[in-house]
Amino acid sequence: MPELPEVEVSRQGIRPYLENQRISKIVVRDDRLRWPVPITLQDAVGCVVHEVARRAKYLLLKTDKGTIMIHLGMSGSLRVLNSDVSAEKHDHVDIVMETGLCLRLNDPRRFGSVLWEPGDVLQHKLIATLGPEPLTDDFTAQLLFERSRHRKAPVKSFLMDNHNVVGVGNIYANEALFTAGINPKRAAGNISLARYKVLVDDVKDVLAKAIKQGGTTLKDFTQTDGKPGYFVQELQVYGKAGKPCPKCGELLQSLKIGQRNTVFCSDCQR
Repeated sequence: MPELPEVEVSRQGIRPYLENQRISKIVVRDDRLRWPVPITLQDAVGCVVHEVARRAKYLLLKTDKGTIMIHLGMSGSLRVLNSDVSAEKHDHVDIVMETGLCLRLNDPRRFGSVLWEPGDVLQHKLIATLGPEPLTDDFTAQLLFERSRHRKAPVKSFLMDNHNVVGVGNIYANEALFTAGINPKRAAGNISLARYKVLVDDVKDVLAKAIKQGGTTLKDFTQTDGKPGYFVQELQVYGKAGKPCPKCGELLQSLKIGQRNTVFCSDCQR
């Protein structure tokens, strides 16, 4: 599943081709995505895309009339190509610009979405209750500390809750908790402010590095130019259960937390 770094890399990739360009046509080949593609999406035709933004894992194409909201779901990917290039299987939606280029969504599993919000997109029901962005000053140790008090849930689940902070998906939660030396099973409410300060810094660091490397390619994600993300080469623990810990040499362990695979070192993470 594309996580926040992959979505941010996609945003950076499509931005130069869409911003300040007018939408000439929207082609919907299959509207059966996670939510049906609304007919009102056609209201964006004729509009200029003033900004390509991101909130959590939603890409936001902002115009004067409203905002196109794109979510890549489990297997979605975006390409910028000439609009006369023949569509392939699972190419569900094209947003065609007057330049002749189009933004094409391919989504084999159809868990992604393309929605239209004519009002304030930040008040949309899918976005309004989300937590802070992890790479901003709004994401702080004090915030996590206060929200975690009396919480018995594992810190990994707490960190992956989008109401606490957005975009820290399974890969990056594993990596940040390892770097911070925090056992993912530990109750969120039993972690001190000092340790949350370390964790927040490590979350920011691992996400920033992943974005710089172009994301993490595991199964489905590729960048808008078709090149893979290279952060997979930097992973320390994710997908490496049974291998030696890169810090102490003990074998990395794995278990399920919240139905997600979790890899950690029982010696280094307390």
